[in-house]
Amino acid sequence: MFTGIITAIGQIVRVDPLEPGSDEAGLRLKIHAAGMDLASVRLGDSIAVQGACMTVVSLDGNAFEVDVSRESLSVTAGLDRPGEVNLERPMKLGDTLDGHLVSGHVDGIGAVTVFREVGESHELRVLAPPDLAKYLAYKGSITVDGVSLTINEVKDVPQGCEIRINLIPHTLRVTTLKHLAPGARVNLEVDMIARYVERMHSLIVQG
Repeated sequence: MFTGIITAIGQIVRVDPLEPGSDEAGLRLKIHAAGMDLASVRLGDSIAVQGACMTVVSLDGNAFEVDVSRESLSVTAGLDRPGEVNLERPMKLGDTLDGHLVSGHVDGIGAVTVFREVGESHELRVLAPPDLAKYLAYKGSITVDGVSLTINEVKDVPQGCEIRINLIPHTLRVTTLKHLAPGARVNLEVDMIARYVERMHSLIVQG
């Protein structure tokens, strides 16, 4: 379980196929995490990488490796090539919940429609897939590339649901969101509580 408060920005420095020559195989990623203390990390521990919960399979100084299945690659963005990634260690019982409850299971891929400076902050608009629209609400929570954010506006459109988010300078400084641009693909995870509410509502309607 995570909170959506990024621990550090890491760098995918190597991407290797798990089975060379196979189009069905996943990838092994080597990630430098100089800004994260890996002293207490053990093999088998979880780390959220760009919002996706991954299992540590190798440790080497200030770097670690994870295996990403082909299935995971098909439903996430930014895990198939070198580049910066948001990293978060899982929360511990008793930790302060500064963001919101995040499982690290990506629900869909969104597309950035607007990313522009507005005063001291930035306006971010993301087009979410139609099947996620029912979970998105004004002042609700959403995770974008692993970052816990508050939705400031929701607009249903034929292609799905466009949400508007305000990014303060601190958020841009400590996450990879500073690199976004219109057309960029981002990993989205909806609020866990909204998911349960929708399920209970559907059962009441059916009953």
